[in-house]
Amino acid sequence: MFRENLQLIDEQTSPLHRIMWVYNPAEPSRRAFENNICAFHIGNGYVLTVAHNLRTQAGFFKSIDEELYKKELLFKMDGSQKLFFDEHFFADPYTRKLYLNHKDEAGLQGIVNILRQKRFDTRWETLAAKKVCEPYFIIQFRNPLFYNDSSLTSMFAPEQMLYEPGAGKHTFMVNVELVKAFYGADIALYRMVNTPAEIIARIPSLPVNTEFFGSTPPRMHCLQSSPASVAGRLLNDASIEGILDHFTIFRDEVGGNYTMDGYRYLVKGYFRFGSSGAPYVFYDERRDQYVVNGIQSEASGIQLTINNERDGNFQYVNAIVSPLHVIGRELAGYGISM
Repeated sequence: MFRENLQLIDEQTSPLHRIMWVYNPAEPSRRAFENNICAFHIGNGYVLTVAHNLRTQAGFFKSIDEELYKKELLFKMDGSQKLFFDEHFFADPYTRKLYLNHKDEAGLQGIVNILRQKRFDTRWETLAAKKVCEPYFIIQFRNPLFYNDSSLTSMFAPEQMLYEPGAGKHTFMVNVELVKAFYGADIALYRMVNTPAEIIARIPSLPVNTEFFGSTPPRMHCLQSSPASVAGRLLNDASIEGILDHFTIFRDEVGGNYTMDGYRYLVKGYFRFGSSGAPYVFYDERRDQYVVNGIQSEASGIQLTINNERDGNFQYVNAIVSPLHVIGRELAGYGISM
């Protein structure tokens, strides 16, 4: 099993990467990455992660098309608010976009306040739908070739590749679009788009298993980002301690609050902050390979006393996991094999 475990965390064979929202993806000097979430490939270009980040608010935008700005925001603002935006954004006549140029804390808060007052929707699902920014599947390697293949690397446009010195990684950007968000289950399904089939076929994937385990669960593992950064991976033991019929109200000031409910696993193990979207896998002896059975949804904090202090001392020991069982029929409807 050691070899199979290494394959889950090795950059050349792991299905785990991340989805990030990218501003100005074709403009390297103005590009910005936001809304990082764990995500994994399940084959044929389909990617799974959580849904709860889609309806959180960015608060402000880093760039916006002039036409969208005029159509949905400018006419709502008074003179002082227009002047404030003119001071904090500049217009590029070539791209016909407005770009944020003042990033001081007070200025950003002022922008947030205006957008909130004018009820401009900055939820990530809306920003993507209006092409303010777009989700990308972010794949990284230590060397500059995509899966050590020069022919595949040549299929990427120059602006889809970059080197990140801080991480020592070469990053490749694969465009994805939201297929459907199953908010009650806290699961989101994406699909790779505008990408050659050869690239999609080369990205490792996890087969899907939609069994719902109760009294005799298999030995589970959580595949997540490494504790120190998002550049590495961690595979740790995780045990199902119970099953529950879950109910949580998720706050959404713009579109209305919604509930995350339905069957869940209560799992014990180690959970890095920011591990939402991580797959829970087990080794399927029948298939002779690892399969994914659930997705990290919510971490459950247990407060400990450290140096006789309780404030701020949280350790994430338990987690609530969404089993893929709850959307099994929907996944089958998209032709995803089980």
